[in-house]
Amino acid sequence: MCDFASEDETEYGVTPYEEEERVRYGGALAACDDDEEEEEDDDEDKRLVAERERKKAEVRKRLEEAGRMKKAKKGFLTPERKKKLRKLLMLKAAEDLKQQQMLKEQERQRILQERILPLPEDFDSLDTDELRELAQEFAEHILELESHKYDLSYDVRQKDFEINELTIAVNDLRGKFVKPTLKKVSKTDSKFNKIKKSTNAKVDFRSNLKNVDTNKFALDDEKTESNKADWAK
Repeated sequence: MCDFASEDETEYGVTPYEEEERVRYGGALAACDDDEEEEEDDDEDKRLVAERERKKAEVRKRLEEAGRMKKAKKGFLTPERKKKLRKLLMLKAAEDLKQQQMLKEQERQRILQERILPLPEDFDSLDTDELRELAQEFAEHILELESHKYDLSYDVRQKDFEINELTIAVNDLRGKFVKPTLKKVSKTDSKFNKIKKSTNAKVDFRSNLKNVDTNKFALDDEKTESNKADWAK
């Protein structure tokens, strides 16, 4: 703490001007306040430095933990494990594909059994009328199947059209331009077409016209004048 000057010192050891300046600027009390402020600033700086070091230590610790986790993840899938995992995935995919094919084949056989009419056991002993009735039955069944096939194909075309329209609408909303499929045309055909067009443009149509006598439609006066002798003209 600061020690204040005694009254004797202020009266005898200091000039009046110095005493006045000292009183004006706070004297010993102001100097003491300055010392306290400096101490507080030093404490604040120390506290800030300690806080900064603590944060650096936390960040360093977090980075070290992240590095350890990354190394652990990298070391988990070794090349041998990757190869084994890939092999297991391929086997699983092949098994699933085989299972799907078996299910599709079973469904196909079931539908064929439902749609194909079996022949009667006494087919060889049937007479003409019975054979005609059997043929009529088969024809009606075939007609029914064809109509069902047409309905299914029509539904498929309609769905394809709707899918195409929705795709175009989505692309328009996204602002993405879809390049249309262009038809491949050979260069030789295009060259031949150009040559044909150029030859057709240069055709002389007058060469195909018949030659007509110009004097055929002339007047009689002109004919008489042309028949006169040179001395009579």
